[in-house]
Amino acid sequence: MPDKVLPGPVEGPDGIREAVCIHTKKIYDSCRDKDCIEDLRFYPKKQYVDVINRALSVKSGTAQLLYVYVDVEPVSFNRGFYSVDMRFFYSVTLQAYLSSPAPVTIEGLCVFDKRAILFGSEGSAKIFSSEARTGEPDLQLMRKSNLPVAVVEAVEPLVLDARLVDQCRGRDRDCELCEVPSFVSSCFGGELSSGGEDRRIYVTLGQFSIVRLERDSQLLIPVYDYCMPEKECSCGVTGCEDPCGVFRSIHFPVGEFFPPNTVTATTPDSYESARCCFCGK
Repeated sequence: MPDKVLPGPVEGPDGIREAVCIHTKKIYDSCRDKDCIEDLRFYPKKQYVDVINRALSVKSGTAQLLYVYVDVEPVSFNRGFYSVDMRFFYSVTLQAYLSSPAPVTIEGLCVFDKRAILFGSEGSAKIFSSEARTGEPDLQLMRKSNLPVAVVEAVEPLVLDARLVDQCRGRDRDCELCEVPSFVSSCFGGELSSGGEDRRIYVTLGQFSIVRLERDSQLLIPVYDYCMPEKECSCGVTGCEDPCGVFRSIHFPVGEFFPPNTVTATTPDSYESARCCFCGK
């Protein structure tokens, strides 16, 4: 068994100069998901309720992920594991078709709840730290519990489908709008409708996400050398380079003048191509 490496200079042919102890967040567990979220209740802005009641059909549009609320709780029956509860808030834009050929753009809120069970290890130590704040006292910060930190990464969702349903036949999967954070509601620039419409809209979204649990840890890592930037600083195009010189460096767009001889119709196999198909971008 090799000797334990201690912080300090390291001699050897591998180019490692020294071993240093750093404080960082260590990822204990993570998972990824590709969720097809069916029949999400669409909460429109009140100004679009009458449009929905008179609409003949609706078509998919675009969706934007506004916020994810994340809560971490220990799993009582399995030590070291934690449940990560997530609530996704989406701003969804759809196209509603009435009697006229031109569609009416409607906007509203969709909410999706998700849970993951991940390993986050155990820790009973209380953590105290001090942070300097400009213009404020240098207060000491205390964490009473040593729970791992959950991090959720997600890309913009894909709107896969949207359909109109009479209220009497709609499934009751409502989210109480009183539980929506105020800063999320303010993103719509108007009051959202939680009921009263003769018809409801249910949306199907596709969501890619990564969830991980992190803890503060002290790790011993090898250091090869100081990280010195190789690129020189530039002040951008405006005011530093000749505009004509910048234009001359751009390649001629041959593809814009000569269309391809064939067009291959395939099912989108990547996130970028799927957004082009479903979102019309």
